[in-house]
Amino acid sequence: MKSTIKSIIQASVDLKTKVLNDEELLHTIGKIVDQIVHCYENGGKVLLCGNGGSAADAQHIAAELSGRFYFDRPPLYAEALHVNSSYITAVANDYGYDMVFARLVLAMGKEHDILIGLSTSGNSPNILNAFNEAYALNMITIGFTGRLAGI
Repeated sequence: MKSTIKSIIQASVDLKTKVLNDEELLHTIGKIVDQIVHCYENGGKVLLCGNGGSAADAQHIAAELSGRFYFDRPPLYAEALHVNSSYITAVANDYGYDMVFARLVLAMGKEHDILIGLSTSGNSPNILNAFNEAYALNMITIGFTGRLAGI
């Protein structure tokens, strides 16, 4: 068991080292940060969506932005789109689960806001539909997927 635990921790260390040495990825992360800062400087908001564990990640990111992350500051508008269970079940029943995030993007999003979608597979129809609505609204979209997404 101890060797398994050490192996899992080492894999995490190896991944972080790989990220630290990937100039292209670091540049992309910097561009994402700049877009989010610009959005907030211009009165915008960040919406997030994901399923399962990705929903938990979306909720965590939203909490850090609207709460306190590293230092005290005014709260930033960030919302994970899955947190209203009554809404999710009603829209899933009336329109289908593929539309649960798209309808909220349509209701809440505006030009230059940001939609962050998290999808391990990169193929989640409800995330893709939310991105389609965001594109139509001229929102900025950011996707986080798993290593083998889209395969």
